[in-house]
Amino acid sequence: MNRRLRWLAGLLIIIALFVGIIFYPPASMLEWQSISLMRFFFILSLCCVFCLYRIMRGPTPADRVVSIDILGILIVGFCAVLGISTGRPWYIDIGIAWALQSFIATIALAKYLEGKGFEE
Repeated sequence: MNRRLRWLAGLLIIIALFVGIIFYPPASMLEWQSISLMRFFFILSLCCVFCLYRIMRGPTPADRVVSIDILGILIVGFCAVLGISTGRPWYIDIGIAWALQSFIATIALAKYLEGKGFEE
């Protein structure tokens, strides 16, 4: 029960952030006046919800690991869209760091699920 409550809280936070971006966008996004930017945020948010669903309901641990990796890729996409829309290059740096961290974490999880140690 506690696990479902945490997942529900996370989903509500994602929905609240999505609604906040749509109805109260940052000032830098208002300068663009671009519907396509909001479409990118909507598509990425929808994909995040699907990934969270697969993490929660995945039939095997491998499915969950792949979904976590895809979620990391989506976060890099969010950083790229924010970097382009705001004109601040440090969002791209965050995205690159997240991609490296996500890659290392996926390899570590795969080794753990395979039963091998880190020195192999």
